[in-house]
Amino acid sequence: MKKPTRISEAELQLLQLLWEESPLGATEIADRVPAGRDWSLATVKTLLSRLLAKGAVSAESEGRRFRYRPAVDRETIAGGQADRLVDRLFGGRVSPLVAQLADQREIDPDDLAELEALVRSLRK
Repeated sequence: MKKPTRISEAELQLLQLLWEESPLGATEIADRVPAGRDWSLATVKTLLSRLLAKGAVSAESEGRRFRYRPAVDRETIAGGQADRLVDRLFGGRVSPLVAQLADQREIDPDDLAELEALVRSLRK
């Protein structure tokens, strides 16, 4: 899958809806947007247009309307977002990010085991 350019928080919210269920029409997406967002159908269509231009969603014609589905997977977007976060806040260094996360929240023993395995695999 192609890696799209930057994805805004609003665009990410629509992608999350489409990762959960797709294909969906613009009206169906607008109906599923969390109530706190208070987005109109026009706003949803604008965001979908941006996502189409970025290659993050695809659209198929169904009569007079379009049905949208993600054209990128969650991991691709997460990787891009994580890269930008590490670059922007930690000067490209990963260890301060991990230290910050460990300070902010308790690390589950299973997560800790996965991190240890990851470090071991990176050392090989």
